[in-house]
Amino acid sequence: MKKKNIYIGCSSYNTADWKGVFYPENLPKTKWFEYYCEHFSTYELNSTFYRFPTLKSLQSWQDKTPENFLFSIKAPKQITHIHRFKECRQLIEDFYMVSSEGLAGKLGCVLFQLPPGFDYSASGLELIVNSLNPEFKNVVEFRNQSWWIPEVFDALKQRNITFCSVNYPKLPSDIMVTSDIGYVRFHGNPKLFYSAYDREILEKAQNEILSTNKFKEVFVYFNNTASTAGVLNALEMKELLKSNQV
Repeated sequence: MKKKNIYIGCSSYNTADWKGVFYPENLPKTKWFEYYCEHFSTYELNSTFYRFPTLKSLQSWQDKTPENFLFSIKAPKQITHIHRFKECRQLIEDFYMVSSEGLAGKLGCVLFQLPPGFDYSASGLELIVNSLNPEFKNVVEFRNQSWWIPEVFDALKQRNITFCSVNYPKLPSDIMVTSDIGYVRFHGNPKLFYSAYDREILEKAQNEILSTNKFKEVFVYFNNTASTAGVLNALEMKELLKSNQV
């Protein structure tokens, strides 16, 4: 695939330890996101998992960013963790609506992250795929290994839904292909949200992405942002992409 269609970013930007490592010492905190946008082309909005977004809040995010910037947005926990997709069709529709209107042309993917205790079942799989609006770039992240099976891969492929590739403790780390969109989340491993990744791990993932001819575009996010690891790994992967000859 083309390197220009690989978007690399972080799942948070407001980490105090990044000051002096990524953010200049004299840069006011109010300018941090602006500085982030000068170095990355995408951002994963995780705050929407904890609080249902408003149109005004998303428009504010959209207004802060350059013209070609893209956001991916995480579905609220009411959908994925509390209701687990049951009897929340209107809530899902409302989330799609506010996301598409608020972020407008800067909306990349819509991420639905499921809890670790959500085991595979045929009925659960059917409920998930039937709940998603195919007009969006839908991504589903499983955190229970029972979902890494052909039945799941086939169902997502039929609906052009992206199986989120993860680097997460005790889960498979292969780059998964179930749609023409790739989505990768580096969460920190072995220490969740903290651990940095070795260059070899980043190179392996990037080579897998570049050698896959089924992707039209790929989003890569570093969620190991509780330390300086996230932003440093993201910068390193950007540099690797420039030098990669694949």
